[in-house]
Amino acid sequence: MTPKKKERFLKAELYAAYFFIVVIFLFPLFWVGSVSLKTQSELFEVPPSLWPSSWQFENYLQVLQTTPVLTYLWNSFRLVVLTVLFTLLIALPAAFALSRFKMRGKGAFLMIVLMTQMISAVVISIPLYRFFANWDLLNNFLIILAIYVAVVLPLATWFMKNYFDTLPEQMDEAAIIDGCTKWQLLTKILLPVARPGIISVVILVSVQSWSQFVIPFILIDDAALYPVSVGVVNLQSTQAQITTHYLAAGSIMSIVPVIILFLLLQRYIVGALTSGAVKG
Repeated sequence: MTPKKKERFLKAELYAAYFFIVVIFLFPLFWVGSVSLKTQSELFEVPPSLWPSSWQFENYLQVLQTTPVLTYLWNSFRLVVLTVLFTLLIALPAAFALSRFKMRGKGAFLMIVLMTQMISAVVISIPLYRFFANWDLLNNFLIILAIYVAVVLPLATWFMKNYFDTLPEQMDEAAIIDGCTKWQLLTKILLPVARPGIISVVILVSVQSWSQFVIPFILIDDAALYPVSVGVVNLQSTQAQITTHYLAAGSIMSIVPVIILFLLLQRYIVGALTSGAVKG
Protein backbone atom coordinates (compact mmCIF):
# COMPACT_ATOMS: atom_id res chain seq x y z
CA MET A 1 0.00 0.00 0.00
CA THR A 2 1.40 3.35 -1.06
CA PRO A 3 1.76 6.12 1.56
CA LYS A 4 -1.02 8.14 -0.11
CA LYS A 5 -3.43 5.19 -0.08
CA LYS A 6 -2.50 4.44 3.50
CA GLU A 7 -3.23 8.03 4.47
CA ARG A 8 -6.63 7.88 2.77
CA PHE A 9 -7.40 4.60 4.50
CA LEU A 10 -6.53 6.08 7.90
CA LYS A 11 -8.71 9.13 7.20
CA ALA A 12 -11.60 6.85 6.22
CA GLU A 13 -11.20 4.92 9.47
CA LEU A 14 -11.11 8.16 11.43
CA TYR A 15 -14.28 9.50 9.80
CA ALA A 16 -15.99 6.15 10.34
CA ALA A 17 -15.12 6.37 14.04
CA TYR A 18 -16.45 9.94 14.16
CA PHE A 19 -19.68 8.84 12.50
CA PHE A 20 -20.08 5.96 14.95
CA ILE A 21 -19.59 8.27 17.94
CA VAL A 22 -22.07 10.80 16.56
CA VAL A 23 -24.68 8.09 16.04
CA ILE A 24 -24.23 6.83 19.60
CA PHE A 25 -24.79 10.30 21.06
CA LEU A 26 -27.58 11.39 18.72
CA PHE A 27 -29.64 8.20 18.69
CA PRO A 28 -31.17 8.78 22.18
CA LEU A 29 -32.20 12.27 21.08
CA PHE A 30 -33.65 10.88 17.86
CA TRP A 31 -35.55 8.20 19.79
CA VAL A 32 -37.09 10.69 22.23
CA GLY A 33 -38.08 12.91 19.30
CA SER A 34 -39.67 9.94 17.55
CA VAL A 35 -41.61 8.90 20.66
CA SER A 36 -42.84 12.47 21.13
CA LEU A 37 -44.57 12.31 17.73
CA LYS A 38 -46.23 8.89 18.14
CA THR A 39 -49.76 7.98 19.08
CA GLN A 40 -50.40 6.15 22.32
CA SER A 41 -51.00 2.85 20.52
CA GLU A 42 -47.65 3.07 18.73
CA LEU A 43 -45.84 3.19 22.07
CA PHE A 44 -46.67 -0.47 22.67
CA GLU A 45 -45.73 -1.84 19.25
CA VAL A 46 -43.48 -4.91 19.23
CA PRO A 47 -40.96 -4.49 17.75
CA PRO A 48 -40.99 -0.72 18.24
CA SER A 49 -40.89 1.42 15.10
CA LEU A 50 -38.19 4.01 14.58
CA TRP A 51 -40.53 6.43 12.82
CA PRO A 52 -44.09 7.38 13.80
CA SER A 53 -46.70 6.33 11.25
CA SER A 54 -48.15 9.85 11.37
CA TRP A 55 -46.49 12.77 13.07
CA GLN A 56 -48.59 13.84 16.04
CA PHE A 57 -47.57 17.45 16.66
CA GLU A 58 -50.72 17.65 18.77
CA ASN A 59 -48.69 15.97 21.52
CA TYR A 60 -46.71 19.19 21.99
CA LEU A 61 -49.90 21.26 22.06
CA GLN A 62 -51.32 18.87 24.66
CA VAL A 63 -48.26 19.34 26.87
CA LEU A 64 -48.50 23.13 26.58
CA GLN A 65 -52.21 23.13 27.44
CA THR A 66 -52.30 20.59 30.27
CA THR A 67 -48.98 21.04 32.07
CA PRO A 68 -47.06 24.02 33.52
CA VAL A 69 -44.10 23.35 31.20
CA LEU A 70 -43.95 27.03 30.18
CA THR A 71 -43.58 27.96 33.85
CA TYR A 72 -40.76 25.44 34.17
CA LEU A 73 -39.05 26.89 31.10
CA TRP A 74 -39.40 30.43 32.47
CA ASN A 75 -37.95 29.37 35.84
CA SER A 76 -34.96 27.81 34.11
CA PHE A 77 -34.50 30.83 31.86
CA ARG A 78 -34.42 33.19 34.85
CA LEU A 79 -31.97 31.00 36.70
CA VAL A 80 -29.66 30.61 33.70
CA VAL A 81 -29.60 34.31 32.78
CA LEU A 82 -28.94 35.47 36.34
CA THR A 83 -26.39 32.70 36.90
CA VAL A 84 -24.48 33.76 33.78
CA LEU A 85 -24.54 37.43 34.79
CA PHE A 86 -23.37 36.93 38.36
CA THR A 87 -20.79 34.33 37.31
CA LEU A 88 -19.25 36.72 34.79
CA LEU A 89 -19.25 39.59 37.31
CA ILE A 90 -17.18 37.47 39.69
CA ALA A 91 -15.17 35.24 37.35
CA LEU A 92 -13.83 37.90 34.97
CA PRO A 93 -12.10 40.10 37.59
CA ALA A 94 -10.91 37.00 39.46
CA ALA A 95 -9.48 35.45 36.28
CA PHE A 96 -7.84 38.74 35.34
CA ALA A 97 -6.16 39.01 38.75
CA LEU A 98 -5.00 35.40 38.67
CA SER A 99 -3.61 35.82 35.18
CA ARG A 100 -1.89 39.21 35.48
CA PHE A 101 -1.03 39.77 39.15
CA LYS A 102 1.86 38.14 40.96
CA MET A 103 0.84 36.80 44.35
CA ARG A 104 1.99 34.21 46.83
CA GLY A 105 0.22 30.88 46.77
CA LYS A 106 -1.41 31.51 43.39
CA GLY A 107 -0.60 28.00 42.16
CA ALA A 108 -2.08 26.40 45.26
CA PHE A 109 -5.19 28.59 44.99
CA LEU A 110 -5.68 27.63 41.34
CA MET A 111 -5.38 23.98 42.30
CA ILE A 112 -8.06 24.46 44.96
CA VAL A 113 -10.30 26.15 42.38
CA LEU A 114 -9.84 23.20 40.04
CA MET A 115 -10.49 20.69 42.81
CA THR A 116 -13.74 22.37 43.82
CA GLN A 117 -14.97 21.86 40.28
CA MET A 118 -14.53 18.12 40.77
CA ILE A 119 -16.97 18.03 43.70
CA SER A 120 -20.25 16.54 42.54
CA ALA A 121 -23.54 18.28 43.30
CA VAL A 122 -24.74 14.98 44.75
CA VAL A 123 -22.11 15.27 47.50
CA ILE A 124 -23.14 18.74 48.63
CA SER A 125 -26.91 18.56 48.09
CA ILE A 126 -27.82 16.70 51.32
CA PRO A 127 -25.71 18.92 53.62
CA LEU A 128 -27.15 21.97 51.88
CA TYR A 129 -30.66 20.64 52.39
CA ARG A 130 -30.13 20.13 56.12
CA PHE A 131 -28.53 23.56 56.50
CA PHE A 132 -31.20 25.51 54.62
CA ALA A 133 -34.05 23.48 56.12
CA ASN A 134 -32.87 24.47 59.60
CA TRP A 135 -33.00 28.14 58.56
CA ASP A 136 -36.33 27.74 56.71
CA LEU A 137 -34.72 28.75 53.41
CA LEU A 138 -35.99 25.96 51.15
CA ASN A 139 -37.92 27.03 48.04
CA ASN A 140 -35.93 30.28 48.02
CA PHE A 141 -35.06 31.53 44.54
CA LEU A 142 -32.07 33.60 45.68
CA ILE A 143 -30.59 30.65 47.59
CA ILE A 144 -30.90 28.42 44.52
CA LEU A 145 -29.31 31.14 42.39
CA ALA A 146 -26.40 31.52 44.80
CA ILE A 147 -25.76 27.76 44.74
CA TYR A 148 -25.90 27.68 40.93
CA VAL A 149 -23.28 30.46 40.78
CA ALA A 150 -21.08 28.69 43.32
CA VAL A 151 -21.24 25.45 41.31
CA VAL A 152 -20.22 26.95 37.95
CA LEU A 153 -17.86 29.67 39.21
CA PRO A 154 -14.69 27.52 39.50
CA LEU A 155 -14.97 26.34 35.89
CA ALA A 156 -15.65 29.84 34.59
CA THR A 157 -12.74 31.32 36.55
CA TRP A 158 -10.30 28.62 35.46
CA PHE A 159 -11.40 28.86 31.84
CA MET A 160 -11.09 32.65 31.66
CA LYS A 161 -7.79 32.68 33.55
CA ASN A 162 -6.29 30.38 30.94
CA TYR A 163 -7.79 32.51 28.16
CA PHE A 164 -6.28 35.70 29.58
CA ASP A 165 -2.93 33.85 29.73
CA THR A 166 -3.02 33.55 25.92
CA LEU A 167 -3.31 37.31 25.46
CA PRO A 168 0.10 39.02 25.09
CA GLU A 169 1.22 41.11 28.04
CA GLN A 170 2.50 43.75 25.61
CA MET A 171 -1.14 44.86 25.40
CA ASP A 172 -1.07 45.57 29.15
CA GLU A 173 2.17 47.51 28.92
CA ALA A 174 0.92 49.68 26.05
CA ALA A 175 -2.35 50.40 27.86
CA ILE A 176 -0.59 51.31 31.12
CA ILE A 177 1.79 53.64 29.25
CA ASP A 178 -1.29 55.36 27.80
CA GLY A 179 -2.58 55.94 31.34
CA CYS A 180 -5.03 53.05 31.79
CA THR A 181 -5.72 51.83 35.29
CA LYS A 182 -5.96 48.11 36.00
CA TRP A 183 -9.74 48.27 35.85
CA GLN A 184 -9.66 50.13 32.53
CA LEU A 185 -7.16 47.61 31.24
CA LEU A 186 -9.62 44.84 32.00
CA THR A 187 -12.82 46.53 30.79
CA LYS A 188 -11.57 48.50 27.78
CA ILE A 189 -8.66 46.44 26.47
CA LEU A 190 -8.83 42.78 27.50
CA LEU A 191 -12.57 42.08 27.60
CA PRO A 192 -13.23 43.13 23.97
CA VAL A 193 -10.34 40.95 22.82
CA ALA A 194 -11.50 38.07 25.03
CA ARG A 195 -15.03 38.01 23.61
CA PRO A 196 -14.72 34.45 22.18
CA GLY A 197 -13.64 33.16 25.59
CA ILE A 198 -16.44 35.03 27.35
CA ILE A 199 -19.05 33.65 24.98
CA SER A 200 -17.61 30.17 25.47
CA VAL A 201 -18.04 30.60 29.22
CA VAL A 202 -21.61 31.81 28.65
CA ILE A 203 -22.36 28.63 26.70
CA LEU A 204 -20.73 26.31 29.23
CA VAL A 205 -22.38 27.99 32.22
CA SER A 206 -25.77 28.09 30.47
CA VAL A 207 -25.71 24.41 29.56
CA GLN A 208 -24.53 23.36 33.02
CA SER A 209 -27.12 25.53 34.76
CA TRP A 210 -29.97 24.55 32.45
CA SER A 211 -29.31 20.85 32.99
CA GLN A 212 -28.78 21.11 36.75
CA PHE A 213 -31.05 18.54 38.40
CA VAL A 214 -29.87 17.37 41.80
CA ILE A 215 -29.75 20.74 43.58
CA PRO A 216 -33.24 21.99 42.61
CA PHE A 217 -34.69 18.50 43.07
CA ILE A 218 -33.42 18.43 46.66
CA LEU A 219 -33.98 22.07 47.65
CA ILE A 220 -37.30 22.80 45.93
CA ASP A 221 -40.59 21.10 46.71
CA ASP A 222 -42.87 23.83 45.37
CA ALA A 223 -43.88 22.85 41.83
CA ALA A 224 -44.32 26.51 40.85
CA LEU A 225 -40.56 27.02 41.31
CA TYR A 226 -39.36 23.92 39.46
CA PRO A 227 -36.84 24.47 36.66
CA VAL A 228 -37.54 22.50 33.53
CA SER A 229 -34.99 19.78 34.40
CA VAL A 230 -37.06 18.84 37.47
CA GLY A 231 -40.46 19.78 36.12
CA VAL A 232 -40.29 17.49 33.10
CA VAL A 233 -39.36 14.52 35.27
CA ASN A 234 -42.39 15.20 37.42
CA LEU A 235 -44.81 15.39 34.50
CA GLN A 236 -45.32 11.63 34.49
CA SER A 237 -46.09 11.42 38.20
CA THR A 238 -47.97 14.66 38.82
CA GLN A 239 -50.30 14.83 35.83
CA ALA A 240 -52.69 11.92 35.41
CA GLN A 241 -53.20 12.53 31.69
CA ILE A 242 -49.48 12.52 30.84
CA THR A 243 -48.15 9.42 29.14
CA THR A 244 -44.80 8.53 27.63
CA HIS A 245 -45.23 10.39 24.34
CA TYR A 246 -46.23 13.56 26.21
CA LEU A 247 -43.28 13.15 28.52
CA ALA A 248 -40.99 12.81 25.49
CA ALA A 249 -42.52 15.95 23.97
CA GLY A 250 -41.81 17.85 27.19
CA SER A 251 -38.22 16.57 27.15
CA ILE A 252 -37.67 17.79 23.59
CA MET A 253 -39.08 21.20 24.52
CA SER A 254 -36.66 21.38 27.45
CA ILE A 255 -33.52 20.84 25.34
CA VAL A 256 -34.42 22.96 22.30
CA PRO A 257 -33.31 26.26 23.94
CA VAL A 258 -29.85 24.84 24.70
CA ILE A 259 -29.47 23.51 21.16
CA ILE A 260 -30.46 26.88 19.70
CA LEU A 261 -27.99 28.69 21.98
CA PHE A 262 -25.15 26.39 20.94
CA LEU A 263 -25.95 26.65 17.22
CA LEU A 264 -26.03 30.45 17.40
CA LEU A 265 -22.76 30.78 19.30
CA GLN A 266 -20.78 27.68 18.29
CA ARG A 267 -18.30 29.62 16.14
CA TYR A 268 -17.19 31.55 19.22
CA ILE A 269 -16.55 28.48 21.34
CA VAL A 270 -14.62 26.84 18.50
CA GLY A 271 -12.53 30.00 18.18
CA ALA A 272 -11.84 30.07 21.92
CA LEU A 273 -10.79 26.44 22.01
CA THR A 274 -8.54 26.67 18.98
CA SER A 275 -6.85 29.81 20.34
CA GLY A 276 -5.71 27.95 23.42
CA ALA A 277 -8.32 28.89 26.00
CA VAL A 278 -8.14 25.50 27.65
CA LYS A 279 -4.37 25.39 27.73
CA GLY A 280 -2.65 24.97 31.07
